[in-house]
Amino acid sequence: MKYILGIDVGTSQMKVALFDLDGRAVASATPAYPVYQPQNGWAEQDAEDWWNAAVTGIREVLHGIDAASIAAVGLGGQMHGLVMLDEAGAPVRRSILWCDQRTADECRRITETVGAERLLTLTANPALTGFTASKILWVRNYEPENYEKCAHILLPKDYVRYRLTGEFATDVSDASGMQLLDVANRCWSEEMLKALDIDRALLAKVYESPEVTGMVTEDAARLTGLCAGTPVVAGAGDNAAAAVGTGCIRDGKSFTTIGTSGVVYAHTSRMAADPAGRIHTFCCAVPGQWHVMGVTQAAGLSLSWLRQNICPELSYREMDALAEQTPIGAEKLLYLPYLMGERTPHLDADARGVFFGLSGMHTRAHLIRAVLEGVSYSLKDCQRIIEGVIGPIGETTVCGGGAASGLWRQMIADVYGCKVQTLRANEGVALGAAILAGVGAGIYPSVAAGCDRIVEIKEEILPVAENTEKYRKVYAFYDSLYETIKASYQALSKLEL
Repeated sequence: MKYILGIDVGTSQMKVALFDLDGRAVASATPAYPVYQPQNGWAEQDAEDWWNAAVTGIREVLHGIDAASIAAVGLGGQMHGLVMLDEAGAPVRRSILWCDQRTADECRRITETVGAERLLTLTANPALTGFTASKILWVRNYEPENYEKCAHILLPKDYVRYRLTGEFATDVSDASGMQLLDVANRCWSEEMLKALDIDRALLAKVYESPEVTGMVTEDAARLTGLCAGTPVVAGAGDNAAAAVGTGCIRDGKSFTTIGTSGVVYAHTSRMAADPAGRIHTFCCAVPGQWHVMGVTQAAGLSLSWLRQNICPELSYREMDALAEQTPIGAEKLLYLPYLMGERTPHLDADARGVFFGLSGMHTRAHLIRAVLEGVSYSLKDCQRIIEGVIGPIGETTVCGGGAASGLWRQMIADVYGCKVQTLRANEGVALGAAILAGVGAGIYPSVAAGCDRIVEIKEEILPVAENTEKYRKVYAFYDSLYETIKASYQALSKLEL
């Protein structure tokens, strides 16, 4: 019996999952680790915590399993985090994470130095605080002693790879989020590196996601229980790996994740970017292809905020039941889900959440319905822009915690106006990493073949035409609200009390 191992280096925990060759989960472990916030808006993690979690998780899932039966290891996980190592391979400082917001000034300097239009041409994305390049500049500006010590720059999952194999390597999907990759040509951009004065020697070798990047070393084998010589495949950033795990690897397919944040991700076989930079274009885990992606900052977060503050005694299922008794449009109550600013479509850190149309007749059932609809409209914003860039999306797979809600699944189908699917397995990133490992080990002839063998549809939900028409009217009003109050957001951010 052969197995494949998938590792997901998440922000709050690591998921290590062992699968058989048909994608059935045999064992999994989820060791957790802390996020450090030394200042407001900062977020850091200790790379050693990731490695310790990987060791713990691998040993746990291998319990009772012959390590020689592990065909390959695949890696996925959080993107953009800056990992700086010295000459000996030791971390110079804590990793600065994707959600860290300290680099607004560096982003402005990148845009001024490279030029906004040229930046989109080279990296397919505007400069954002989440990306890695601005973090590198921040360390150079404010911690020159640490920058001087730095000999290698990696991303979070790639640090785990380094500890497993001794190799400095990354993949094209994760590298796309560094803002240093020529996304169209799938290689480091010499023009970006020169413009930002970053030494190419600091960066890892770039691979396509299914390629083997190294073998488990004797030292790593002793710690983890894996066999020395087990292949470790390049893997992918979390969303690109999740796309493989959900079978979103062909044109016309997409997935919608309703987690703390919300993501609309669509596959494309041609390189295409939004001229306004409202969505991201990255290389995907299928060699020679790409994906476009929009992000809603506070998707599930909006519902959890409402539950915590308005109806803490209710379960999510009970909240669903109340919302289901409330008509579409929540009787003219709308919600803008900008609790954490917004990325798509507005790129506005000053945007804030709004209940619009609140009156004395509204109950918490209306608030719940309005939140579900508002998040759905925000995800519709992402879908609309993506379709404007790459063309129609025929179907979407819904995943993440929000996918557990039957009401929300139907709402997405109705708001998008397309078929929605759920899957038999909800292993996401770890399963995608494992499929890529299987391709690298020669078990599956291609990423598509691996997905076709493993990914199974559980449910299909079709849009209800009557509902779609009602949502269309409310969405048009929702769509007008941001521009109406945009100036007020900016004024509020400058208000001094």
